[in-house]
Amino acid sequence: MTAPGHHLLRGVRPLGGDPTDLLLRDGLIVEAGRGLAAAGARVIDGDGLVALPGLVDLHTHLREPGREDAETVETGTRAAALGGFTAVHAMANTEPVADTAGVVEQVWRLGREAGWTDVRPVGAVTVGLRGERLAELGTMADGAAAVRVFSDDGRCVGDPVLMRRALEYVKAFDGVIAQHPQDPRLTDGAQMHEGDVSAVLGLAGWPAVAEESIIARDVLLAEHVRSRLHLCHVSTAGSVEIIRWAKGRGIAVTAEVTPHHLLLTDEEVRSYDPVFKVNPPLRTADDVRALREALADGTIDVVATDHAPHAGEDKDCEWADAAEGMTGLETALSVVQATMLDTGLLDWAGIACRLSAAPARIGRVTGQGRPLAVGEPANVVLIDPAARRRVDPSAMATTGRNTPYRGRELPGAVVATFYRGHPTVCDGALATRREES
Repeated sequence: MTAPGHHLLRGVRPLGGDPTDLLLRDGLIVEAGRGLAAAGARVIDGDGLVALPGLVDLHTHLREPGREDAETVETGTRAAALGGFTAVHAMANTEPVADTAGVVEQVWRLGREAGWTDVRPVGAVTVGLRGERLAELGTMADGAAAVRVFSDDGRCVGDPVLMRRALEYVKAFDGVIAQHPQDPRLTDGAQMHEGDVSAVLGLAGWPAVAEESIIARDVLLAEHVRSRLHLCHVSTAGSVEIIRWAKGRGIAVTAEVTPHHLLLTDEEVRSYDPVFKVNPPLRTADDVRALREALADGTIDVVATDHAPHAGEDKDCEWADAAEGMTGLETALSVVQATMLDTGLLDWAGIACRLSAAPARIGRVTGQGRPLAVGEPANVVLIDPAARRRVDPSAMATTGRNTPYRGRELPGAVVATFYRGHPTVCDGALATRREES
C-alpha cells in the first residue's frame, strides 16, 4: 500500500540540471539526492523528465459565478493541473463581479472544494467594474480569501484620480493593482491591431498607443504614491520601452505577457477565424520579437495565461460579434518552451522563475514558487521536453474550446503534477483524488 502523499520521483532533472531523486511526504520535499529509497512510496520513473516548481498563473478567468456554461472553478482548475499549475489567480469579471468579500470568498471556497490547485481570487478595483468608485478593497484583503491582487481586467481603470486612490489604498496591506492598460476612447469599435493587415482587411484598428498611454500614466502614478503596479497582458514594443524606462527609475512596476502574444501575430486574422480575436489584439512580428526579448531580460517579469474560455455560441459567429479571448492553461508551458527555451532565450531555470517564482512573489502566494529543496512544499511539475503533441480541443479539461492552437504541434508535455505532495496529474492524465492514497 502506498503511503498517503508518499512519492519518490527517481532520476528527475530539477530545473533541467543533473538527475536526482526527490522524496515527497506529508506535503513536503523531505529528501533529495541519488539512490534514495523509501518503503511504501510510489516510485515515479523520472528518466529524461525536467522537474519545475508548480506553475503559478496570475491571470485566469474561471467564469464562476455566473458563466458556468463557459467554465467553472472545477473545470478550470482541472485544466490548470494538466498544464502544470498548482496555483491560479481567478479574475474578478464574474457575474456578480468579485467586488465584495462575499464573492471572493465564494470563489476561494470553491477552489478549496475542488482541490486541484490553490485558487487565489482577484478582487475588483471598482464596484461592478464600472470605474466610478472603489470596491471593498480592505474587507477583501482582511477576509478569509486574503486578496492581494486587485484588477478590473477586461476594463481599464480610466480615471487617474481613482487609479491614484486605489494605488494608495493597497499600500496598507501590501497589495497590488493589476491594470488592464487600454484607453477605451482610442479603441472604440476596434476589431484588431491597427496596422498593415487591418488596412488590407478593412477592419477598424486597435492602436498600440491605446495601451502605451495608460502604461505611461500609471507608472508615473505608481512612482508618485510609491505603490505597486502590475501591468496585465503587455502586447507592444512601445509598452516594453516604457516599462524598461520605469524599472530603470526604480518604480515598483511588474508586467506580464501571455503565451499567445509570444507566438501569434496579426497575420492570423487574415483567416477571419474568431478564435484569434483577443484583448489586447495579436500584434506584429516586431512586437512579438520585442516581447520575447523583454521576457528574457527581465523587463517583463512573468508569463500569465489570460485563460479566457467562452461558450461555443460566443465564438462560433461572425468576427465582429465574437467574444474576445483564448484558452491557455493547458498549452502555456508548451508555447513558452517553443518561443523561449527552444530559441535559446531562456533556460529551464528562467522559465521556472517567470512561470512560478515571480508570479508567486507578485501575488504574495505563500507555499508556491519555492525551490525544489528539502523542507519546501511539494508543489512540483514533471515535464517531458522531448515530447511532441498535436492540440486537440476535445481532449482538453477546460469547458472552452476556443484554443488558437487547434491542430498545431507543440513541444513538451506535462507528465505529472503534484499539488501539496499529492498527484493531480499522472502519466499526462488527470488523477483521481483516491490516487492520493
